[in-house]
Amino acid sequence: MFGRNEESPAIDRMSTRYTTWRHLMLIGAAALALSTPPAIATDGAIVVYKSLSPEVALEAAQAALKKCRDNGFQVAVSVVDRFGQPQVMLRDRFAGLPSADTATDKAYTALSFRSATSELAKSIRSGQMDAGLARLPHVAMLAGGVMIEAGGTLLGGIGVSGAPGGDKDEECARAGLDAVRDKIDF
Repeated sequence: MFGRNEESPAIDRMSTRYTTWRHLMLIGAAALALSTPPAIATDGAIVVYKSLSPEVALEAAQAALKKCRDNGFQVAVSVVDRFGQPQVMLRDRFAGLPSADTATDKAYTALSFRSATSELAKSIRSGQMDAGLARLPHVAMLAGGVMIEAGGTLLGGIGVSGAPGGDKDEECARAGLDAVRDKIDF
């Protein structure tokens, strides 16, 4: 009745039904995929953060430099962003040669440890913290660095170096922070 290469009408109908069913499934899957909203950022694919603008970082550095100048000190001031990268560096004409690097290291340290460097220095002296931490690259356990934080968000750090004593460096750093406080509070 049917030759070797010929199909029966029943098999032909089954093949047509299968093809139709398969097309309907593909159309349904495509409709489902198109009607499903895209993934929302809460799954961690996108991170949103706040950061200091260069203008605000510069203003903080200038205010710190002015405070030290008013006190008769030639210093360097550094502001690092939330990732520890220098955003602003100001060095007064007669500030010591190591002051620029030290100011940056103080800002980085305050940011990294989320604490004023004067508190960190006290912790090392009292034995609460391992003194070996002070030997890490770019870490300066010397007073004069403060973190820049607003609304529970860490924005960066500011460090000052060159005044005769870390307490004076820190006073200038805090003056820089105070000068921009109204711009960073949210």
